[in-house]
Amino acid sequence: MEKPSRKPKNPNFSSGPCAKRPGWSVDCLNNALTGRSHRSAPGKTRLQKIIDLHRELLAIPADYHIGIVPASDTGAIEMAMWSMLGVRPIDVLAWESFGSDWQKDITDHLKLEANVYEADYGFLPDLSKVNSDNDIVFTWNGTTSGVRVPDAGWIARERKGLSFCDATSAVFAYDIPWDRLDVTTWSWQKCLGGEAGHGMLVLSPRAVARLENYKPDRPLPKIFRLTQKGKLNEGIFEGMTINTPSMLAVEDCLDALNWVKSIGGLKQTIKRSQANLAALEKWVGKTPWIGFLAEDPAIRSVTSICLKITDPWFEALSDDEKGAFISTLCKLLDREDVARDIKGYKNAPPGLRIWGGATIETADIEALLPWLEWAFEVCKSEQEEKEIN
Repeated sequence: MEKPSRKPKNPNFSSGPCAKRPGWSVDCLNNALTGRSHRSAPGKTRLQKIIDLHRELLAIPADYHIGIVPASDTGAIEMAMWSMLGVRPIDVLAWESFGSDWQKDITDHLKLEANVYEADYGFLPDLSKVNSDNDIVFTWNGTTSGVRVPDAGWIARERKGLSFCDATSAVFAYDIPWDRLDVTTWSWQKCLGGEAGHGMLVLSPRAVARLENYKPDRPLPKIFRLTQKGKLNEGIFEGMTINTPSMLAVEDCLDALNWVKSIGGLKQTIKRSQANLAALEKWVGKTPWIGFLAEDPAIRSVTSICLKITDPWFEALSDDEKGAFISTLCKLLDREDVARDIKGYKNAPPGLRIWGGATIETADIEALLPWLEWAFEVCKSEQEEKEIN
């Protein structure tokens, strides 16, 4: 197969940290409040602006609290679980790596009993089994599996338990139904293409009531403490972060949020993500050797798009051989400056993972596809030649 001539303008398709917005350059950080305290007046103003823009762009209800917390999405979901779980029975959903991590944290480290509903990569567990009288912990969009929940209709509006949602690859790609969620977390590094290390935590009034009325019988490190003297630490949700944030990362996040606002807000970021998935679906539909890990379109992610090789020759290989083949293919594309960081997650079945969030241009997805075909043919031919020899 002849090598394609057209390359993506931006070859960065990593699923985290994800590609910067179109037109981004380091000059966008020229006004960063470096060398100043985040507790200074301009520092607090910038942090509050991040909170305000998230509320505006994502239509987060006025009575929900929005905070900036340490340690990215992981820190946000961990502090919520450690601070609030243990009151009611727990239902945990795990169908990919991070959901499995939260399940292990609950059962192995918090030592709490839980009903665990699992599914293999590419599938969802039976959502009808979830009991909304219990606390529910789940990921909206499985970054490592390319599988998402189709909606939140399986979570009751009138529920006794709290719903904990790791939404880090979903926020800005879906219209999040806030009335179904009590604890929602994400990070700047995913759909905003921001820098890593900072998390967002959104609490419903019901979640705040849990914090103020429940004192867990476990020690909480400082960066996990969301209350003071039995009341919510309001400062966390007014730009007074628990620890020191990077003001460069803060400036970068503001740049990304302002870009979202400039293109038309959430409606447009959703539209851009859907267009990226549509380009890949069109290609997969006419390419015989490739398929989606999530075969059901109703649960297929528009951001972390996971692909599997369906060629019978590939399927006959051992898992180690499959992994080696994928690595060789990805290295070839990297050398050609066509695609970086598209190897599937380490714990997922061997395959490819292409980020399709709003910071990715559909034209770059379309330019990538002929290169995937070329690289597959080159690597397959080389592998078959080795087998013959």
